[in-house]
Amino acid sequence: MSTLLTVISVNDGKIKRSSLEVLSRCNELAADNGLKSAALVIDANASDVAEKLKAYGPDTIYTIENPIFKNHLNTPVLKALSSAVDQIKPQLVAFPSTESSKDVLGALAANKGAAALSDMSEFELTDNGVKGKRPVMASKIISAVEATGSPVIISVRSGSYDVVEKSSDAIVESIDFSFNDDELRVTLKEIISSSSDRVDLSEAEVVVAAGRGVKDEEGRNMISELASVLNAGIGASRALTEAGDYDPSLQIGQTGKVVSPQLYIGVAISGAIQHVAGMANSKVIVAINKDPDAPIFDIADYGLVGDLYKILPPFIEELKKIKNN
Repeated sequence: MSTLLTVISVNDGKIKRSSLEVLSRCNELAADNGLKSAALVIDANASDVAEKLKAYGPDTIYTIENPIFKNHLNTPVLKALSSAVDQIKPQLVAFPSTESSKDVLGALAANKGAAALSDMSEFELTDNGVKGKRPVMASKIISAVEATGSPVIISVRSGSYDVVEKSSDAIVESIDFSFNDDELRVTLKEIISSSSDRVDLSEAEVVVAAGRGVKDEEGRNMISELASVLNAGIGASRALTEAGDYDPSLQIGQTGKVVSPQLYIGVAISGAIQHVAGMANSKVIVAINKDPDAPIFDIADYGLVGDLYKILPPFIEELKKIKNN
């Protein structure tokens, strides 16, 4: 029986939500087509992660565990992926579209002589491969794409599918793996992380994003307070990161991070296409802008027209009342 294999992305022992979205879609396709759905965990503590994955419905969970995977290094990860594909012989290898997967997807495809489709927003199986859609040109165009062969290797944009919990008695199988440090041509000396008390933008259920109209410390303080009340991640437009008002790691957009929260609140963001490319997959979009003709209102589910300095204080107070009740 053919297998659909989801490669699970893990960060500090936590499974990235985008991985579970891809796994949920593969579970659905496997059930509809009489196939097996499997998950692959490559991590220093892969067995612990495997136990958590049983709540999300794969038939089999493959693990490759080695201390070398404490940090992401392309060479050992590629070797592990190659070994797994050789052993499992999947029909499809599906990654979440993360920084790490972008590093290795093309190389894995070249290694296996396989077709690769990156950054998909939809995908389904065909008689001899995979077809689907992917946004291009800053999401102004949706391209229909198709690839044939086995395996086909794809990556899927965050927010494209819902996470479906489905408890299973998944079989956990360990794949033998060894790696000689002499094979490393590149080493990782240090990882500089953002503040530990900051909600990770890529995993946040709620995102509050600040735009050009947040022009002073008072405005930034209100953004922080709103995010705190909602336990939200804070993002920013390119204009504010270039001005030094927010760290570049918080930029959302075509040249920044792609987010797909359940709730996105854009404060004083006009909605330029470069920014929209990074947040269009948000489930519910709320826009606050003093310009009633701002493009952000064209994609917003809810809009508030007015000065953020007048709207946010009562808005925050009402949220606090709701939260306290």
